[in-house]
Amino acid sequence: MKYWMALLLALVSFNTYAGLTKWVDSEGKVHYSDAPPPENVKSETLRGSPSQGAPAAASATPASGSGAPKTIYEMEADLKKERKAKEEAAQKAAKEQQEASQKQQACAQARDQLATLQNMPRIVTYDEKGGRSFMDDTTRQQRIEEAQASVGKYCQ
Repeated sequence: MKYWMALLLALVSFNTYAGLTKWVDSEGKVHYSDAPPPENVKSETLRGSPSQGAPAAASATPASGSGAPKTIYEMEADLKKERKAKEEAAQKAAKEQQEASQKQQACAQARDQLATLQNMPRIVTYDEKGGRSFMDDTTRQQRIEEAQASVGKYCQ
């Protein structure tokens, strides 16, 4: 029973620290709220929150977006923006890593092709019918130049 009473007292005491603002809408209705009033409305702070320090009674100031604390909706929107920015950055990093990996594979393949063309004395090619023929020197030199261009393109 003692624990329930302590819990009840703790919950009641939290309410005493909430700020209280009084403002009048365009229809003349008086509103009391702990949330900031709409913009361009004169408000009066009746009881300040602990973050504001001492209560500033009878201070009539228009509520502005710069000085007023953010609403839960504004904080949630900011959080969503941050999450979206992090996701986009992660996707961009993954894409860059994939491109780098593909470039590295293309480099290795170009180097292997160049080494084969330069080091093998006779290279066999096959035509559409499956007939085997040997690569002549002019074709081989042309392919070596193409392989060197590929190495220069992918291995920088």
